[in-house]
This record gives sequence, C-alpha cells and structure tokens, in this order.
Amino acid sequence: MPLRFTLRHLEYLVAVGECGSIALASERVNVSSPSISAAISQLEAEFGLPLFVRKHAHGLSLTQGGRQFMEQARIVLAQAAKLNDLANDITGKVRGPLNVGCLLTFAQIIVPQLRRSFSQHFPDVDFRQFECNQAEIFEGIRAAKLDVALTYDLDIPSDLRFVGLVSLPPYAVMDAGHTLAHRESVSAEDLAEHPMVLLDLPLSADYFLSFFTSLGLRPKIAERTRDMAVMRSLVANGFGYSIANIRPLSDVAPDGRRLRFVPLTGPVRSMRMGLVLAEGASASLTVRSFVDHCRAVITPENAPGLHLRLPGPVRDF
Repeated sequence: MPLRFTLRHLEYLVAVGECGSIALASERVNVSSPSISAAISQLEAEFGLPLFVRKHAHGLSLTQGGRQFMEQARIVLAQAAKLNDLANDITGKVRGPLNVGCLLTFAQIIVPQLRRSFSQHFPDVDFRQFECNQAEIFEGIRAAKLDVALTYDLDIPSDLRFVGLVSLPPYAVMDAGHTLAHRESVSAEDLAEHPMVLLDLPLSADYFLSFFTSLGLRPKIAERTRDMAVMRSLVANGFGYSIANIRPLSDVAPDGRRLRFVPLTGPVRSMRMGLVLAEGASASLTVRSFVDHCRAVITPENAPGLHLRLPGPVRDF
C-alpha cells in the first residue's frame, strides 16, 4: 500500500508532541499553524487512530498511541538523517539540516557571528539554532533534537563528548561606582560581605556559589535572575555584583550604564567553552565541518564578540 504521508508529516508530529501545542510547534519548525494542523489530521486519518487529545485553551496532549507513534517517528527521522549524512560523505558536499544548541548566557554574543561565517562557507546547510540551559542541552543531545551544542564543560555526562575550544576565567561584574570596582582583582572573601545578583541557571548557579562554599562562606544573594541581560542591568544600577565567565567586547549594560569586570582570584576554576556531541555524532560530515569551523573561529586569541583574558597580570582600568 503506497504511503500517503511524508517525513515532513512526522517532523510536525514530533514537534507538536514535544511542544504541547500547534502554535509553539509552528514557531519551532517555521511553518503555519493551519499547515501543521492539517498534517496531524492527515496522519490520524491515514492510521485510523487519534494521536492527540485536544484540550480547549490547554493545547494538545498525546494519546497512548500517539506517544508510541512519536517515538517511532523519531527513529524514522533519525534514520532519514543518516541517509543525508551518507549522501554528503559520498558526494563530499556539506549540506542538510544542522540543529545547534547554545548556552543561554552567551548565545546572543557568539552564535550570530559564528552562524554567519559558517553559512557563508556552507550555504547548503539548513542551520537552526536553539538557546538552552545546560540541562536542556544534555536532554536535546540525547534525544537527537540537537546535533551539537556550544556550552561550558560543566558537569558533562560520561555518555556525551566534549570538544574544548577556549578557557574562560571568572570575573566579578560590578557597577562603576562599586567600592571594589577599581581593584586589579578580587577574591570570594572580598565579595562575601556585598550584595550579590546571582545568575540563577541550572548547574551554572552551583558553579558560581562554589567559589564561596569551598571557603566556608555564604554570599549575600540580593537578587536572582535567569537572564544575562537582566543581570548586567541590575548590576549596572547598583543592586549588587555578579559573577560571569563571559565578558562581551562592550562593557556597557543594556540600559547604557557602565560595568566593571574585575578578575576573580583564589581557588576558582575557569570554564572551558566548547562543543557537546553525542558519541558518534562526528561521523556526520556536516557536524564535522561545524566542529572544524568552531575550532578555527573560537581560539584562545580570538572569539566572536568576546573580550578574552590572556595569561598573566591583567589590569582593566
């Protein structure tokens, strides 16, 4: 019996199942909501069973059969992607879809330039970017929603592979008028008595707090935010200092106020920025090409949008 559905139908099924609504799935795959709704209805008619339960004002939820279908659809889509990889290897062409994740804290700084330069070299690649926290990156790689992700070497699971690119030591971020702002460096002991604006993201927050807990100290957390831009503006307006490993080329907060980035010293570990992949993912020519491009573009001497601290004494002011 001829098939009356396509891989695109399966992609829409997976997107709706993961997003829980047609509207959100539409944003993910960049296709109109009516087109996705029609595709889902066509799949249900083709197989003669409901895949979703429609809940008024609450989106859609998978039926028991729908969950089984979605898991099989993921397998089919993964196998189809391998055909594309095989074709690339045979022809030597870098093309096809590439789903790239990036940690929220530096996605807006690094990814646009990185994506532009990669796309100029490989225009036949359908580059899709996803901003995630660390836990979402691990989940996305394991579920094959992401092919590769740019992140830190922060609690990388043993079943995933990390390719290091550049080391990023931590800074204390302060407003220009902070009493510690003009120091050459500061320690966790210096900061502990001052209010802190914590960048409260999964795993990242534990890393920042470890600078204090390793010394038996407790920082005075005055504000918490999961948004890097909000953190920078709160700090610039005197709500407290923060800690970050990312220093953009501009030391100006989103609201135009000046910031100071003071190197943090003591028993602190630098973060390594790099790429996370599933074991075997580098077999894809497209993924290999992206990894090689990142190695060429993100180096200890230069990285898109970043002010890098080179080894040796540093004085910012």
